[in-house]
Amino acid sequence: QVQLVESGGGLVQAGGSLRLSCAASSTIYWSKTLAWYRQTPGKQREMVASLQSDGYTNYADSVKGRFTIFRDNTKNTVDLQMNSLKPEDTAVYFCYMLKWGTESWGQGTQVTVSS
Repeated sequence: QVQLVESGGGLVQAGGSLRLSCAASSTIYWSKTLAWYRQTPGKQREMVASLQSDGYTNYADSVKGRFTIFRDNTKNTVDLQMNSLKPEDTAVYFCYMLKWGTESWGQGTQVTVSS
């Protein structure tokens, strides 16, 4: 199974920006889906942004126009650029990969947006 390690989380003021990065232990070239999810206590994990192998991207309505998902096949990373952050974006963010029918998840990175 592929190991995914997130980085880039932290504390930021509302209106600020953060860039999350997810490093994979093996190539992401053959991945069908790369995505970022987030979860807050007591709530289900929700999809924030996804990127399909054909280049199609999908974003949660709450982040459209503010977040962008990127992939770098040479570095085996998938990043999430988050701009105009809001307190409601506070959550643990998880990286996700679907490759050859196998799902992989990272351990998560905390993002806290102060008002």
